[in-house]
Amino acid sequence: MANAPFSTLEEFRGALKAMPEADKAAIDAAGERNGQLTKPPGALGRLEELAIWYAGWRGEAAPKISRPQVVVFAGNHGVAARGVSAFPPEVTEQMVLNFQHGGAAINQLCRTFGAQLDVHALDLTTPTADFTQGPAMSEAEVVSALRTGWNSVDAGADLLVTGEMGIGNTTSAAAIAHALIGGEAEDWVGRGTGVTDEGLALKAQVVNEGLQANPQATQDALQTLRCLGGRELAAMAGAIAAARHHSIPVIIDGFICSAAAATLEKAEAGALDHCVAGHQSAEAAHAAVLKALGKEPLLALGMRLGEGSGAALAIGVLQGAVACHSGMATFAEAGVSDG
Repeated sequence: MANAPFSTLEEFRGALKAMPEADKAAIDAAGERNGQLTKPPGALGRLEELAIWYAGWRGEAAPKISRPQVVVFAGNHGVAARGVSAFPPEVTEQMVLNFQHGGAAINQLCRTFGAQLDVHALDLTTPTADFTQGPAMSEAEVVSALRTGWNSVDAGADLLVTGEMGIGNTTSAAAIAHALIGGEAEDWVGRGTGVTDEGLALKAQVVNEGLQANPQATQDALQTLRCLGGRELAAMAGAIAAARHHSIPVIIDGFICSAAAATLEKAEAGALDHCVAGHQSAEAAHAAVLKALGKEPLLALGMRLGEGSGAALAIGVLQGAVACHSGMATFAEAGVSDG
């Protein structure tokens, strides 16, 4: 795992601008192979597009997925003290222990799809600042979280999923989405862990207060992440950027992960070209974030757990797409007439 090549936000911005692109020769070769496989053209639907997209990022005409990695980041939010969650902040640490002991949904999904699971708790005893009073993080704090995310990525992995745990982080994600995309605060807040109608109205109020307290958050996407995000959101952004650096395709998880990822795309257009959306969650605003990112979800199963669970389930879809693409015989190999 490489050491992050940045120590300031401006250096991180520079790293985003210097990212590799997909391998066009591999895309062309994968497309040619797809046209020779023993099936009618287009018969595997979107699986064909996925396989060719994956091949381009891995630089191989017939790649395999054998080393998927799932990284879950946990952080605590000062804004949780405003009562925006149905659960207390202590639950963040309790769930981290559950991840570490193998008892969470994400553990079962990683086991099912052969993914390595890594869990990183980021300063849980020190929540971020309440963003209704000013920036959630200093530059040093957000850069530290970005670096943790970057350094968590296994350069030998061939697929990455990032997940999160953090009481209050749907409010953070809603504030980020509002700052980056616009609309009204009410468009972006949801019930998260199950807040009441009164709690929903409070979340919208808190999001509005956050933007009023941090005017710079609407002017620069990396400042959006610093001022309105949390350590786990910044770490996910850092990991997604590191995956691009290593040409590792990424499956994006739900609303919170998508909001974190959106800061990269808004900071540098095309920064998420190596990513697909794993699913559309039950958080009402998630569909709007995906639309803004131009990402069509692979699954829509009404999930809203977090932990990277929806994206982890979508590992199976991508594995199936790549297995068909790389493992199927061509018409010539099978001795089948192609018409």
